[in-house]
Amino acid sequence: MPLCLSFIQRPSPGSFWGRLRRGFLACCLGSGVAAFADAPLQIVTEEFPPYNYTEQGKITGLSTDVVEAVLKELKLQGNIQSLPWARAYDTAKNAPGVLIYSIGRTPERENHFQWVGVIAPTDYYLYALPERPFKIDALENAKPYQIGTVNQDVGEQFLLAHGFVKGQNLQSSIKYELNYQKLKLGRIDLWIMNEMTASHLARQAGDDPAKTLAKVYRINDLSSEGYYMAFGKQTPDATVLQFKRGLEAIKKNGVFDQLKKKWL
Repeated sequence: MPLCLSFIQRPSPGSFWGRLRRGFLACCLGSGVAAFADAPLQIVTEEFPPYNYTEQGKITGLSTDVVEAVLKELKLQGNIQSLPWARAYDTAKNAPGVLIYSIGRTPERENHFQWVGVIAPTDYYLYALPERPFKIDALENAKPYQIGTVNQDVGEQFLLAHGFVKGQNLQSSIKYELNYQKLKLGRIDLWIMNEMTASHLARQAGDDPAKTLAKVYRINDLSSEGYYMAFGKQTPDATVLQFKRGLEAIKKNGVFDQLKKKWL
């Protein structure tokens, strides 16, 4: 057993060794807290333009700007990583102190995260090509069709929870732009996506979204609030509260509205 562990485990709290042990332990813990506070916060997201995406080697986008504004408000440093969504999701869910952003809040996710607040608006639709005007007046009516999704993203999780099945009526990809291309090529019938990203990806491909995308069905359950920033359940409540206050501050001082106007 290492000397420091042997020393820490000595009994008799009231004895000289007990008092010395408490002082030594407090010193160790104090330095650990200080080191954690000084280290950049680990932050994960995905390539999801225009909310968060890499441009010229830097992660940018509406949601990224909001997260950086909160960090500035709190005088904290953050290390933002862009990962495949499934990996970002699992990292934030299972590791303490990891912030994830542009995450949709759904019943399936509710108990896995501590929700800081809304950082970006969203409206979700099932999209089709304009020349294929499907008549869908209820989600159930979309089940005969092939729908493009992204692995473990909010759209896919929503459809899975409503009886859709991967490999049957869901075609899962790892990148959002792949689904837009599959829709144009006729490899899928429908594409579940929020309006802001769908329009951005169409323009990025050199298309006019008004001419290449048709809104077939609005998914109200995913369009009510917006995208969040959140921490996993293992993160201390004090950290979550700190970020809630930071987000509230930039909403009150006008920074949040300025960023929305910049991107919308």
